[in-house]
Order: sequence, then structure tokens, then C-alpha cells
Amino acid sequence: MTSDAASQRLARIALLVALCLFLALGAHQLSLPGLHYDEAKEAGVNAMQIVTGQPVTAFRDATVRLGPVEIPLMVQDYIGATNVLLAAPFLALGGVNEVALRWMPLLLATLTIVLTWRVAGELGGPVAAGLAALLLAVNPSFVFWSRQGIFVTNLTALLMVAVLHFAVRWHRNRQPGDLCATAFLMGLGVYAKLLFVWIIAGIAIIAALIWVNERRTRRKQSLAGAVENSGAPGWPTALAAAVCFVIPLIPLIVFNLRTEGTIRAIFDNLGNSYYGVDNTAYLSNLRVRIEQLGALLRGDHFWYLGERFANPFAPWLAAGLLLFALALGAPVYRRRLLAVVGLLFLAVAQSAFTVSDLFITHYAMLLPLAPIGVGLAAVALYDRITPVFTASAHTPSPGPAQIITALGLLTAVTLWWTADLWTTARYHEVLSLSGGYAAHSDAVYALADYLDQFEPAAPLALDWGLDSPVRFLTVGRVNPVEVFGYDSLEGPDAGFVERVMPFLADPSTLYVTHAPDATVFQGRVEALRDLADARGLELQETARFAERNGRPLFIVYRAAPP
Repeated sequence: MTSDAASQRLARIALLVALCLFLALGAHQLSLPGLHYDEAKEAGVNAMQIVTGQPVTAFRDATVRLGPVEIPLMVQDYIGATNVLLAAPFLALGGVNEVALRWMPLLLATLTIVLTWRVAGELGGPVAAGLAALLLAVNPSFVFWSRQGIFVTNLTALLMVAVLHFAVRWHRNRQPGDLCATAFLMGLGVYAKLLFVWIIAGIAIIAALIWVNERRTRRKQSLAGAVENSGAPGWPTALAAAVCFVIPLIPLIVFNLRTEGTIRAIFDNLGNSYYGVDNTAYLSNLRVRIEQLGALLRGDHFWYLGERFANPFAPWLAAGLLLFALALGAPVYRRRLLAVVGLLFLAVAQSAFTVSDLFITHYAMLLPLAPIGVGLAAVALYDRITPVFTASAHTPSPGPAQIITALGLLTAVTLWWTADLWTTARYHEVLSLSGGYAAHSDAVYALADYLDQFEPAAPLALDWGLDSPVRFLTVGRVNPVEVFGYDSLEGPDAGFVERVMPFLADPSTLYVTHAPDATVFQGRVEALRDLADARGLELQETARFAERNGRPLFIVYRAAPP
């Protein structure tokens, strides 16, 4: 077997090991942590309604009919309905439950590993491919965000590496089909989640720099007698690519023609976002984002799984390997590594501006870039120390510096991988005890079971995070009514009284909220109590549900005569 064939075989073995490890880590106790609101809101409820034939409650009532089925155009102003369509077959096969729902993003993540392996291989060969797959598969951020992938729209990570795959192929072969596939996947990425524009802008900047450099090189070759070839696509190919980009954006376009939702979400939040982020404070926002990049590598942001654990070596090893490779690595790999690192930091630079908040979950899309970069860095350095691995009677023996470099590289990658695996395992251990905290607590399952006993099953939700999980877990038998109002976090809006008053006449009405220290939209319980007192009623607690550590989380009230 030739050396190249052996490397390819080892790379395939590494991919198989990575996939097996990831599925073992990802599928373990898949019902934990508890079902999050975004999982249910952005896929679960609509997919359940489609599968069971219930009327679809679409975001902003914007739907399109496909045969007998109504499909929502969007699930948020900046998130498309891709997860709804992808989740429906899983619920049809596995039943309407959180495990069936989570198998969808988990399997999408396995495809992300495969494409990460392929992209790293296309840029750096089999060694880079194997390392990238193995590192991504055990990364705690990747594992736990894939389990709740709808919560972070992990589909964008898959689309990002798919775009890179076809973009690299287009750059090498100039085949129109590769360019059209790249454009289509870019459009699909924007539809899946608007922040995919970070990737498109980053790739556009890097592609422009590559084009300028190649044009300069071709000009020199032309002066030397070579035939100049711009490498740019012809007009028919460019037009076809533009059409392919627009096709997956049609639902987004139709949604805005009907509602102007995305347009308003952007322009209403240019200065200060809905969550209070000052977009003019760019440098301070960027500082937060860079700190989040470190947390992403350490994996110490999963407080809600029960406790924080971290791989403290990851940021330092990543920085060291990347800088070392950029300074001393083989030039051909160094340029490719610079493109990958550049894409990562261009996305981070754009992320300091937001229409929502500086959520670390936005970086789920960028997770594959670090393993790809590390794989390339390893190969760039490996190329410098090849005699260590190929020494024979026909090659010189490696010197001490080469041996030390080789051992250092092997130690660094092994330490990173082992520490990530250990961190992921520790999170699983504590999660089995905690069941998850706050909006991720498994107490939501007990709440749903309790509310499922009552008729009519339409309790009033006095806070965010209650409606969609309960609706999904009860398969639409319980349909909470969100009366708290989204206009103000600090207190009820002017319309709160008007929304609640008709229900006070019925003493069987249940009111569901969070415990005070877990409440998002403040003041609603106090306002309800005042309304009840004015009508001679008393707000009585009928049930409460706590996290496994005993901390109260959900409270159910009824307004009845004293």
C-alpha cells in the first residue's frame, strides 16, 4: 500500500471513529436537558401540527399551501421554516416527542462532521481531514448544541461547510454546477437564519482578495508568454448562479411582501436592539464576542446543564498552533489556513452588530472552522517535519528539532482532543443529576403532564417560554394563551388588562408563570393579583414545579373567591 493510500485509509477510519463517538455522546440521554422554548417554537409545534393534521399556527399568520398542507413561511422574522420541514418526517416516524424531534438536528450534525472532514481534506489532505473530524466530534459546544440543534439553528453549520465544499471545488475546477450549488446553499443559509450573511460577506471578501492575487499572477505569466485566463464565470453561469441564490429566498421575500417582518426587525433595531444592545458601541460589543470565542473553545458556557466545565487548553492550543503554522508552515497550506482563519474572524467582526442580542449561540454556525483550521495548521507543520515520518535508507534521518516539533504537535492535538472528550463526558454526568436548569429544565415535562389533566386546556401564559413546549409535549391538547405582551420586559403594557379581564370571570382558568427569580417578563403576576383583588378574587397557587435541586421554576395559579 502506498503512503497516500495508507493516509486515505487512516482518514476514513478517523471519520468512522469520529461519527461513532459523536453519536454515542450526542444520543445519550437525549431527552435531557428539558425541551427549550425555541426548539418547540421554531420547529416542534408546526411540525407536530403538520404531522397530526392540526391547523398550523404560523408566525405572523404567513403560510403557503402545498397541496393539503399549510407550511409557515418563517418561524421568526429572521429564521426560516427549514427546521419545520426537516423535523416533520422524524415526528411522523418516531412520534411527537422531544427525542424524535432532537434526532433531526443530531443527524444533521453527523453530516456536518462528514462535510468538515471533506473540506479539511480538500484543503489539507487526509491528515487534516482526520484531525478536523475527530476534534469536532467531541467538542462540547458541538455535541450539546447538536442535541438541541433547533435551539441554535445548527443547520447553518452544515450549510456553511457545504458552501465551503462547493466553493473550493469551483475555485479548482471552474465547473458551473459547483458555482450554482454554492450560490443555492448561500441563499438557503440566509433563509435558514439571517446571520448567514456573515459567512457570505466573509467569503466574498476572501474571494476578492484571492482573485486580485491570482490576477496579478496571471498578468506576470502573460508577460512571460503564457495565455491569460481570468477564471471568472461567464455571464450565463453568473446569471444561473444568481437565480440559484434567489430560489431558496423566495419564502423570505414573500413573507416580507406580506408582513415586512424581517425589514422591520432590521431597521427597528439598527441603533439599539430589542434586547438593549447598543450597536454603536462596536468595540465593546466586539470585546464580548471575542471573549465568547474563547468560551466556545473551552466549552464552559453550559451552566444550564448543571455545572460549568472547561477545556482550559483549547484556546491556547488553538492560538499557538495557528500562529506557529502561519509563521512557519508550508506556504501552500499557510495561504489556505489564512483563508479559514480570515473567514472566522470576519464573521466575528460582523457579529458585534446584532438586531437581537450578543448570544453565544450565534456561533454554532462557526464551530467547524476551528477544527478545519487546526487540521490545516497541523498539516502545514507536518509538511515541514516529513522526514520524521518518512525516514528510510533513501532519506536523511530527522534532527532533534524535527523530532521535538513532531512530538509537540502530536501532544498538543492529543491533549486538546482528550480534554474536550473529558469535558463532554463530565457535562453528561452532571446533566443526569440536574436534568437541566431554567429554560432548559426537565421540569417542563411535569408541567405539561399536569396541565394536560384540565378542560378546557387553554391556560394563560404570564411569561415567555411556556406556550410552545407545553403545546408540543401535549400534542396540541393544551394550548396556552400568551397574554403577557412582548412590548416591555419591565412591566405589563397598556393592553395587558384588556387581554386578561375576560378570563377572570371563569374561576377554572389557570394562569401559568415562572417563579420570581426565573421570570423574564416582569410584573405580570402582580398586575393579575391587583385585578383579582379588585374583583373580590384571590390569586391562589394550585401547583408548582421545581428543578431537581429543589429550586422552584413553574407556578400555576387560579383566581377564585377567597
